Amino acid sequence: MWKRSHSVALGLLAGISLLLLSLPDEVATRVKLALSTMYLPLLGLAGASQQAWNHASDTLLSRRELLRQIEQLRRENQRLRIEAMQAAEWARENARLRRHLGWQESSPWRDRLRLARVTLRDPTPWWRTLQVDLGSRQGLRAGLPVLIPEGLVGCTREVGPLHARVVVLGDPDCKVSARVLNETGDVGIIQPADPVQRDLVLLSYLPRAARVLPGHTVVTSGLGGLFPPGIPVGTVVDVRPVENGLYQEARVRLAAPIHAVQEVWILWP
Repeated sequence: MWKRSHSVALGLLAGISLLLLSLPDEVATRVKLALSTMYLPLLGLAGASQQAWNHASDTLLSRRELLRQIEQLRRENQRLRIEAMQAAEWARENARLRRHLGWQESSPWRDRLRLARVTLRDPTPWWRTLQVDLGSRQGLRAGLPVLIPEGLVGCTREVGPLHARVVVLGDPDCKVSARVLNETGDVGIIQPADPVQRDLVLLSYLPRAARVLPGHTVVTSGLGGLFPPGIPVGTVVDVRPVENGLYQEARVRLAAPIHAVQEVWILWP
């Protein structure tokens, strides 16, 4: 259909051209003027339509390009966010290890300390244990103190060739003799407290006359021979009499954030 219309238009144009050539000059000039007056708006409309089409094509291409660039920027932003998170984690780990090593250098047991990574945690609230990546092949054995710069964590219990289980403060299998840093240096036994509040333990069997107050610092006493004296255990939260007032017990908030530790130091004999 389009080809037929196109042929008809060309035929009409050729006929008009022949007619103009056969007319006298004066009449041909008037006819040309009339035709130009009639077709100029159509030619202008055709030119405007072509310009509009070209502009629309450019707009569509620009929109596609813009969407492509937006998607590319989104992916680049996501990649940079992941890299920033990784860099922040590496910076935290670096700062943590620097603090560990700085503490080791100033520790009185610096030549007896071995760094181990925590590889597993017990998810239950009743037993509090960790698994570390040192074992009997590295010379580890059961019954060694485990600590971090903030304070005591617990002790090694079951040792395999490459891993060991650590029972931590607040576990029923980890009882520690501890001393209150007050005027009389009262001594008690660290025992489990509320299983839900993992940062609290009980300091039991304190003397009835002990003047233990909230805010007092609690450290290992050295009695029993397992833990050296003076390792920070925590801070007294409150005190109450028990067993008809025969002795007292205090709730102690642990100094070591045991639920969040990622590396620990094991004190070799």
